[in-house]
Amino acid sequence: MDFSLSEEQQLIVDTVRGFCENELYPHENEVERLGEVPVELQQEIKQKCIDIGFYASNMPEEVGGGGLSHLDFALVERELGRASMALNHFFGRPSNILMACDDTQREKYLYPAVTGERMDALAMTEPDAGSDVRGMKCSARLSGGDWIVNGTKHFISHANVADFVIVFIATGEEETPRGPKKKITCFLVDRGTSGFDILDGYDSVSHRGYKNCILQFDDCRLPASQILGELHGGFAIMNEWLYATRITVAAMCVGRARRVFDLALQQAADRKQFGQPIGKFQGVSFKLADMVTEIDAADWLTLSGAWRLDQELPANREIASAKLYASEMLAKVTDEAIQIFGGMGLMSDLPIARFWRDARVERIWDGTSEIQRHIISRDLLRPLGA
Repeated sequence: MDFSLSEEQQLIVDTVRGFCENELYPHENEVERLGEVPVELQQEIKQKCIDIGFYASNMPEEVGGGGLSHLDFALVERELGRASMALNHFFGRPSNILMACDDTQREKYLYPAVTGERMDALAMTEPDAGSDVRGMKCSARLSGGDWIVNGTKHFISHANVADFVIVFIATGEEETPRGPKKKITCFLVDRGTSGFDILDGYDSVSHRGYKNCILQFDDCRLPASQILGELHGGFAIMNEWLYATRITVAAMCVGRARRVFDLALQQAADRKQFGQPIGKFQGVSFKLADMVTEIDAADWLTLSGAWRLDQELPANREIASAKLYASEMLAKVTDEAIQIFGGMGLMSDLPIARFWRDARVERIWDGTSEIQRHIISRDLLRPLGA
């Protein structure tokens, strides 16, 4: 088994890491202060990403994307994880669910998303339907061939800069042995559609500048042509295109942990107490040993999950394990980094406190740690009939 990177993969890592260090890091303090990314900077980052040929690197070549494998793209996301989420969003990665577009939809949504002309956002979560997607109350009823949508979505990442939103909506109900179950359909909804509003969301302590939004539908009329995939086929689309997004969270957690670790390691070597570097003390040196071991373990677990996808091997459990372990690892690493920095680690003069705050949400979005444990245990027990 070869664990080394190819020359092309190393070039991907070096290019994206250099982009983060040169184009994103310098703006992090400003975004933290403003709580947003200035429009001019959004466009600048997007254009520079296009210029180096990495925009839509996750999309297949036949639609104009970079055609990276799951493993190669995990390397991209790992390096982007080192930088502010608010900034790295404009290093464009359209949702690959757009590959479900029909020919007409491709011209209006897929191709413009790949070229950077339009940006998308994905909307599933509601106030009473987070992990329980089928519990959603945002619904649509058929009227004269169109669908009339009413309801609310929230925690919708970067909808504030999206030109259109990919929305999952309840479009009916069916009886099952376990009781009634909602049918879910995916729709493409343009900003500015009558009856559809994108509102400011909540003030989150994690990832400042990376906005979450509230979507409101008030008798919003959508023609059937706006359905992405099949009517009532929302879950099929989720299963085909979305479950691999947990690899992105895991990879970004690894990248961010590496950056935090590097800062903590340098602090342990530079800061002196009692006449010697604090890294000489076992209480600190053992922290460093544990931190790097857990980072390495999360890294290989994540890359292994991505590799399995490329080999078309079952990967649901492995991806869940990667997301679970990497997100919880990041929480530990950022907390230990603060301990190594001492009181200064909590001051806004340094980025450590920001990394610590940002780490908290990773155990919640794209499936909570509890949901990942459910996926893992279910995968283990089902073959045994339990």
